[in-house]
Amino acid sequence: QVQFVESGGGLVQPGGSLRLSCVVSGRISGLWTMAWYRQTPGKPRDLVATIISDMRTTYADSVKGRFAISRDNARSTVYLQMNSLRPEDTAVYYCNFAPAGGIWGQGTQVTVSS
Repeated sequence: QVQFVESGGGLVQPGGSLRLSCVVSGRISGLWTMAWYRQTPGKPRDLVATIISDMRTTYADSVKGRFAISRDNARSTVYLQMNSLRPEDTAVYYCNFAPAGGIWGQGTQVTVSS
């Protein structure tokens, strides 16, 4: 089973930046679409960003222009650069395939607050 280990979260002030990393157990196939999701208590997990095999990316409207997803297939790692963070970005962030599969990781908590 493929597993995901997310890191890089923390507490940041509004307008700040964070870079999340996700290491995938096993080598990432360049053909797989990778994604970041986020979840707040009592709500379903939402898709934030995807990156496909040719490095094309898609973003939720709420993060477009502020977040950037990237991948390093050789390191089996997916990244999420988050800039201009807002309080509404506060959530637990997860990476997975798109559509999701395998075992979800623990996620990494991002808290945007002054």
